[in-house]
Amino acid sequence: MSGKAFEYFMPPVSILGRDCLKEIPRYTKSMRFRKALIVSDKVLVDIGLIVSLTNVLKEAGIFYIIYDNVSPNPTVEQVDYGLRLFQDNGCDFLVSFGGGSPHDCAKGIALLATNGGSIHDYVGLNQSKAPAAPLIAVNTTAGTGSELTRFCVITDEKQHKKMTITDWHVTPIVAVSDACLMTAMPPGLTAATGLDALTHAVEAYVSTQATPVTDCKALKAIELIAKHLPTAVVDGQDLDAREGMVYAEYLAGIAFNNASLGYVHAAAHQLGGRYGLPHGLANALMLPAVTDFNLVAIPKRYADVARAMGQSIAGLSTADAARLAPAAMRSLIETLGTPQHLRDVRGFNEEDIPLLAAGALEDIIGATNLRRASQEEMEAIFRAVL
Repeated sequence: MSGKAFEYFMPPVSILGRDCLKEIPRYTKSMRFRKALIVSDKVLVDIGLIVSLTNVLKEAGIFYIIYDNVSPNPTVEQVDYGLRLFQDNGCDFLVSFGGGSPHDCAKGIALLATNGGSIHDYVGLNQSKAPAAPLIAVNTTAGTGSELTRFCVITDEKQHKKMTITDWHVTPIVAVSDACLMTAMPPGLTAATGLDALTHAVEAYVSTQATPVTDCKALKAIELIAKHLPTAVVDGQDLDAREGMVYAEYLAGIAFNNASLGYVHAAAHQLGGRYGLPHGLANALMLPAVTDFNLVAIPKRYADVARAMGQSIAGLSTADAARLAPAAMRSLIETLGTPQHLRDVRGFNEEDIPLLAAGALEDIIGATNLRRASQEEMEAIFRAVL
C-alpha cells in the first residue's frame, strides 16, 4: 500500500440474482423515465430474449425504440447512428441489453447525448464535462463487467484501432445481472465471456493500482470462475453455475473498475481492432503469455492466483507456485475449447506483430502493468502465441 488516496467507483444501484430483471420498474418509476433507447444486438432480438426486457418496460408504461445493429466490437459509426436515434425519438434514457458490446455502444451514445462532439474527444481519462444520459445496463453474459464499469471501448473502423474511454460519467446508474437471462448463451460464448472475467480478475490482482479492497474481490472472482465456468459451458441450464458466474463477473468487474488492467487487455485490443476478434477470445489468447512475462516481477501474487484456481501449492517455492498459474490458465482454456493460437485468427498475418506490439504498448491501460515491456519483449509475447 502506497498511502495515496484511493478512489472507488461503482454504479449507484446493482441488482443481481435470478429473475431480478423484473425489479427495473422500481427505478424507472422513481426517476420518471418515459422513453428508452434499447441498445442491443441482432442475435438477442432474433432469438427473442429481448422480449423479456420489453415486456417489463411495457408493464411499467415505458415507451421504447430498439437499436439492434451493434457489432461485437462497436464502432464510431454505430455510436453516431445510435445518438441520432436517441435524439430524433425524444428518448430520455437508455437501456443496454447484452454483453460488453451493447453496453459500450450505449455508454458512447449516452456520453455524446449530454456532452456533444465526437467520441474521439473523450479518449483517455475523465475527458467529459457533464454526466452522461441515464443508462440502465442489463447484462446477459457473465464476462465483460461493462454493465458496472467506467470503461468504454469503441473501435475506430477507419484506423482499425480500439479507443479506450475511462470516465466515471459513463458508469450506468443501474446494473442488472439476471442469471436466468444467461441460460440462452451457447457454450462458445459462455467460455469466451467467462475467460474475459478471469482476465479482469487476474489483471486487477497484479495491477500497480491494486488495493486490499480490489484484492479480495479479484481472488474470490478467480475462485468462482474456476469452480463454475466449466459447468456453465457444459450445461448452460445449470442455474447454480450461471449464478456463480454472475457473482464472479461482478466481483471481477468491481476489481478492475478500480485497479484497472494491464498488458493482456492492451494486446487484446489490438487483435479486436485489427481482425475483429471478439474481446473474450482475444483475452484468452493473450492471458497465459502475458502471465509468463509478468511472473518474475510479482511471483507471490501469481502464487495466490494459482491457489485461487484450485492448484495445490503447499511445500512449493514462491516461484514454483507462481508457475502453476499460467499452467492452470492453459489447462482451463484447453478444457473449454477456445482458440489458443494466433494462427487460428482469421486474417492474422505474422508480419503485423510489430504493429500489434507497438499498439499494445501505447494502450492507456498498459500503464498499470507492473513489469514494463520493451517493443522487442511485447513482440515476443505475441510470438509466444503463434
